[in-house]
Amino acid sequence: MGLENNTGRTDFDFLVGEWDVANRRRADFLDPRSPWEEFPGVTRGSRHFGGNANVDEIDFPTEGFSGLTLRLYDPAREEWSLYWSSTRTGTLFPPVAGRWADRRGEFFGDDEYDGTPVRARFVWSGVTADSARWEQAFSTDGGATWVTNWTMEFTRRA
Repeated sequence: MGLENNTGRTDFDFLVGEWDVANRRRADFLDPRSPWEEFPGVTRGSRHFGGNANVDEIDFPTEGFSGLTLRLYDPAREEWSLYWSSTRTGTLFPPVAGRWADRRGEFFGDDEYDGTPVRARFVWSGVTADSARWEQAFSTDGGATWVTNWTMEFTRRA
């Protein structure tokens, strides 16, 4: 699965294959009191460049859009950069970068949400052969406080 070693190149190998995804997303990404919306997704992950790249495409059938994440591993920095795009924009969002430690992947980057500068954080945790968890949080105060605004619970398809 890759999370047992420090080479990095196999960190995202667990995503290879097809997954059902239970999504929870806040209606307003910056308001911790904002209600949660729930919707399904299906993602397909693949490994490239001998493990130094990973791609997954996710479809949100009830939401009317799809997304794609490109993950690139830099062996010199021992760090991953994660890039997101969706059919809503057709552009790459600014990357988040980081690494895995103690079976938890944390990735940070600067972005903007509705005109407000934010620090973005992606966290991968709970990875097993058949499940994983991803969450996104934004901070408007440089990382002192975070609002978790999107979670995904992955279950491998049979």
